[in-house]
Amino acid sequence: MGRRSSIDQGSPGVRKHILMRLRENRLTLAELRADLEALFPAEKIPSKSALGRHRASIEEMISHEREMAVAAEAMVAELGEGFDAKSGALLAQAVTTLASRTAMNRLSSGADMDIADVLDLARAAKAAQEARSLNLKERNEVARLAREKLLAEQDEKLKTTAKAQGMTEDQVDFWRRKVLGIGA
Repeated sequence: MGRRSSIDQGSPGVRKHILMRLRENRLTLAELRADLEALFPAEKIPSKSALGRHRASIEEMISHEREMAVAAEAMVAELGEGFDAKSGALLAQAVTTLASRTAMNRLSSGADMDIADVLDLARAAKAAQEARSLNLKERNEVARLAREKLLAEQDEKLKTTAKAQGMTEDQVDFWRRKVLGIGA
């Protein structure tokens, strides 16, 4: 059973600052440690090797995210659909897969999962499900708006044609309701 890293054991403020600085990627590990000591003099600061391991894990996560984005873009290009619509579904699936893989790796390695780990996985699964839902809702809304626009255009053409052909209001109403399905 592995133990939590000194970074995970530290205060939330220190962890947040470490993550921010690592994402910026402008400081060496020694500079990051000096920065932490200056900002958090009363806190226990993680060692340079702990910061290095943490940086490596973050870089690995970022690398995986980049690979997933490239894979999603390649699949969408291959499928010929709009990138935004398909990438949302692929991203949701990637999050689900990542959460499942993380849980299985933890359990198979014999590491205990505490309630915080379970909550994190549950949040990731919920976010993936919400992304799937949102993607479907967005596609349905786009289809609805496109249909409304098409029907409005057809109704305008019907009015113009009816006037040119001398159609009665009953004839126009027939075409509007029975053929176009407007107002039915």
